[in-house]
Amino acid sequence: MNAADVARYLKEHPDFLAEHGELFTHLTVPHPHGGQAISLAERQLHALRDKIRLLEGKLAELIRFGEENDEIGEKVHRLTLALLEAEDYETLRHSLFENLRDDFSVPSIALRVWNSVLTREAEDFAPVSEAMRFFAGDMRHPYCGAPVNLEVLEWFGDASAHVRSVALIPLRRDAQTFGLLALGSQESERFYPEMGTLYVSRIGDIVASALRRQLG
Repeated sequence: MNAADVARYLKEHPDFLAEHGELFTHLTVPHPHGGQAISLAERQLHALRDKIRLLEGKLAELIRFGEENDEIGEKVHRLTLALLEAEDYETLRHSLFENLRDDFSVPSIALRVWNSVLTREAEDFAPVSEAMRFFAGDMRHPYCGAPVNLEVLEWFGDASAHVRSVALIPLRRDAQTFGLLALGSQESERFYPEMGTLYVSRIGDIVASALRRQLG
């Protein structure tokens, strides 16, 4: 009988070890973290402790993610209330930029709106290229990563030379893109391709809805 035969026998007779419990105290195996021999029962305890530590680590990670999500959710809630309370476009813009800077610690923010029924002199309504409109219209999700679009970089003004990562959020009305919210950071890893965009997308939806109410 070889090792495979023994393993197969134990699988086919699961009650064997229950009926011969004394084997747990007599059989020895190598210590998982050392060279000395320990009983099979003690080895099982070490295995259980390792699993418990792993589960504790995962639980701590889930709790941390939950707390972070709660914090972000509260910030989005405050932004939503601020935009709802805005009585005109200037107040809405101020509330948007202030919340993104103070609550979300975004240093560079730019907004562009096109196809609005209202014409304004503000930089938010400055002309954008047709290529930019197509780019924004083709976006299915916010773009997060390196600032590869030079036109967007120019929107950040004097800060453009220091922007190392961006989040570009399309603003839509009835599936039609009418603007773009751009967030910039000096940190190259602040906005990165693999990051989750759930809350970024929700911010885009909230801002788009608030803009539609103000601009018609």
